[in-house]
Amino acid sequence: MASLLNIGLTGLNAAQAGLATTSHNIANASTPGFSRQAIVQTTQQPQFSSAGYFGQGTRVDTVKRIYSDFLTQQVLSADTRRSEFDTYAQQMSAIDNLLADPNVGLSPAIQDFFKAIQDTSANPANIPARQSMITTAESLISRFHSLDLRLNEIRNGVESEIEATVGEVNSYAQQIADVNQRIALTRLNGVDQAANDLLDQRDQLINELNQLVRVTTLPESDGSLSVFIGSGQPLVIGTHASQFEATPSTTDPQRLGVSLVAPGGTRVAIPEGLLDGGKLGGLLAFRRDSLDSAQNQLGLVALGLAESFNAQHRLGQDLNGDLGGDFFAAPEPFVYPEGAATVDITSVASLTVSDYSLTNEGGGNFTLTRLSDGQVLVNNAALPASVDGLAITVGTLAAGETAMIQPTRHAAGDIALAGALSRDPRLIAAAAPVLGAAALTNGGTGELSAITINSTTGLPLASPVTLTFDSATNTFLVNGATPATLSFNPATQSNGATFTLGTSVDLSFTFTGTPMNGDSFTLDATTGGVSDNRNAVLLGNLQLAKTMLGGTASYQSTYSQLVSDVGNKTREVQVNRDAQASLLTQASTLRDSVSSVNLDEEAANLIRYQQAYQAAAKVMAIASNLFDEVLALGR
Repeated sequence: MASLLNIGLTGLNAAQAGLATTSHNIANASTPGFSRQAIVQTTQQPQFSSAGYFGQGTRVDTVKRIYSDFLTQQVLSADTRRSEFDTYAQQMSAIDNLLADPNVGLSPAIQDFFKAIQDTSANPANIPARQSMITTAESLISRFHSLDLRLNEIRNGVESEIEATVGEVNSYAQQIADVNQRIALTRLNGVDQAANDLLDQRDQLINELNQLVRVTTLPESDGSLSVFIGSGQPLVIGTHASQFEATPSTTDPQRLGVSLVAPGGTRVAIPEGLLDGGKLGGLLAFRRDSLDSAQNQLGLVALGLAESFNAQHRLGQDLNGDLGGDFFAAPEPFVYPEGAATVDITSVASLTVSDYSLTNEGGGNFTLTRLSDGQVLVNNAALPASVDGLAITVGTLAAGETAMIQPTRHAAGDIALAGALSRDPRLIAAAAPVLGAAALTNGGTGELSAITINSTTGLPLASPVTLTFDSATNTFLVNGATPATLSFNPATQSNGATFTLGTSVDLSFTFTGTPMNGDSFTLDATTGGVSDNRNAVLLGNLQLAKTMLGGTASYQSTYSQLVSDVGNKTREVQVNRDAQASLLTQASTLRDSVSSVNLDEEAANLIRYQQAYQAAAKVMAIASNLFDEVLALGR
């Protein structure tokens, strides 16, 4: 009878364990990261008798955690990508809304500025028109500044979030290390059973960490879990948590990088490209691939406008009769450390939106790398060098050091109006400094027109340049400039021939018609220039001139390309985010079908274990009654 009582007791204990586990599942049905649990029952060792083996009841071997590592890894992979794209999309939307806004975008300001130039061209002597041109130029500059300021605000926000995210990563690392220690202690105490709730807690911490940065894990023999980020940088090894730190970049003081704090306090910088996934990966990718490019391209428009407009303005003549000066205070390329190199703009059309890395290899040799595509432009060779519209001369850069060159990054924020122009609209060089005329005594139909000033060489003209036609040799005899003669055949060139004078006076002009022998033409300095709008016309033509991106784009089309690139990238990231969200939903559904608590199933288990408990209790009651009967027989 004792055997029957023991069998009932084992059944009672097993049912009680089942009820406790089911109740635990129900209580934690809404707990994040909780995996349902189930008891694992086996039969007791049977007892042998002459009649065979008689069972001795049941026992609970363990409480099993219903968990799939494969499905969990799928969820982690989808979730870290979703978090990365979600962060990226949020930041991209801010830039997209800024640049595409018709009220605060750059295109309207550019149009207003060139409209004012057209007004000045229509009436070059009108001071109010000239003042309006200066005012719209200041409005254009203000628009550049406001856009650049907003991009800098976005950049500062990204830097702050990077720093905060690194702090969160460290916090999760320490919490995971602490849970690892508690799990390891259960093994040290000789308990050969899984600490299910601690395992769930650790997995939830890893899941939340994975939303910040992609992680990989490796189980250890003591039950702890080592966690790695990036390309294998250790974050948690057993019970030890490493520390990461957001530190200023050695090549860009406005940029934070992520460094591993090694034992002894040494900081080892981790390349951005190795930290993908999660919020941190999204922030780094957005800053590297989109924010830098957008700010550089906006700066390219500002720098291109300032340089090309100044170049044409310097070829004109103002109302005071002086050659034109700079209209804009052109931004200087940014070099860090300061003085490491000197960078001059040689060709606006050749400028790119890339930054450059300059490394002193020692022995007078340098390596220059274009960071946008990683192309090495100067490979361990001497400087100076001319690349991508830049003339680069080394400064105070020691051997082994690297400098960052950002030709356009700060241009939109640094562009300004030339100081004197803001105070005196008479300084606008609307006229051309050279005027062509035919002698009144000429007998032919020859005309000299379309004078183009190529540079200020030889200007203003100290004395007139005279061209006299010699019909015997079909040449112009040049007096006052080089070359000494210019060939012209009226029979074949009367519809228009273009000539360029030499180095003494660098200008071109067009000659049409048929001159007679001895006809003369004069190039002379423009005097007064009150009604002369020739240079103003050329300044206005710059609006549509393809002076940017290798001679393929104007100012506005370059900005439009920026808006288009940002819009396309925003849409791309949003599509990727939605796709990853869908993958995450599918992976989570599969995982939850295995691990999550189903309340209907648990309710059925409650009834099942309740009935098992009642049945086991009935067995014990019968065993008790039988034992009482035996005792009664002995009385």
